[in-house]
Amino acid sequence: MNENKRYNPDMPSEGYDQADYEALKASNIMPTLVTVKGMHFDSAEDASIFFARELDYVKSKSYDKIYPEFTALNNFPITHEVPEGAETMTYYSYEKTGFAAIISNYATDLPRADVKGEPTTASVKSIGDSYGYSIQEMRASRHAGKSLDTRKAEAARYAIDRTANTIAFAGDKEHKLMGMLSADNNIPLYTLSTVEVDGAQHTEFKYKSAQQILDDINGMFGYMADITQDVERADTLMLSSDVYIDISTRQIPNTGFTVKKFLLDNAPYLKNIISAPEMSGKSKSTNPYGKNVMMLYTNSAEKFSLEIPMSFYQYPLQNRNLEVIIPCEERIAGIILYYPLSALIAVGV
Repeated sequence: MNENKRYNPDMPSEGYDQADYEALKASNIMPTLVTVKGMHFDSAEDASIFFARELDYVKSKSYDKIYPEFTALNNFPITHEVPEGAETMTYYSYEKTGFAAIISNYATDLPRADVKGEPTTASVKSIGDSYGYSIQEMRASRHAGKSLDTRKAEAARYAIDRTANTIAFAGDKEHKLMGMLSADNNIPLYTLSTVEVDGAQHTEFKYKSAQQILDDINGMFGYMADITQDVERADTLMLSSDVYIDISTRQIPNTGFTVKKFLLDNAPYLKNIISAPEMSGKSKSTNPYGKNVMMLYTNSAEKFSLEIPMSFYQYPLQNRNLEVIIPCEERIAGIILYYPLSALIAVGV
């Protein structure tokens, strides 16, 4: 379906997917609806146009729907560079090597600078579901003078977006899709400081003072600078929702600043702090570590992206007895991580 095409009540003849119209016209459903008392259809063609128009409206509404609770889909760079029909893609993770030096006028042994690339092959997989309407639902919508229920299409869109969001965080090892928290993504792990509480050692922020929290986060920036020789300067910090609330309300003594505000005002490269329920240790589908996770990263498609070769697509309807089914599909390659050292993960926040 053409996503730019929207139902226009002033031009109904242009407000439907031709493929849907043809499928309805060829079905055994439209002649049945024509014979129903009170439907007021002059012919099967008239009924086909009416319901094709209804379906176009439903499809358009599901394209427009936005679900802000999916953190990855709203906060990770998303690219569509791979062809829809590709089964795999190969990309390179890069590391700058070499150095420069003072040279003489006739130097022939110039130091060599280069970029070292390591190839990685990612699979491209389809995510699919469907929704549909029975002949009785079509009768009811016509009799009541209402549109077909758009919530079915929105539910189909929601299910596919939810799966894509889960893959963006945890990947899918069985299908060779990588996520930002996958064990094999080569993102370094940062070890948080510990504090002793009742004889036990803890790394969680809830046991630490505001200053100790700042020390941990500053330590992550320092560690990234050390391992990349200050090449990588992360601009985004992502935390589980409970930790985000904690630093948003935790006051630094005698300053009038919360930890969050102090970081945003004073950390030289930090631009954004994001609350992500997917980073919680309780979120088993998106967080494989089983503990609260914090991630520091550069939010740029030059560093990494969630590759979606084919965005959510709704195919022309299919007839199945006394029901019409609309198949939906999206193709995804998971997280493509060009510069693994542009991110840093801390477990046990």
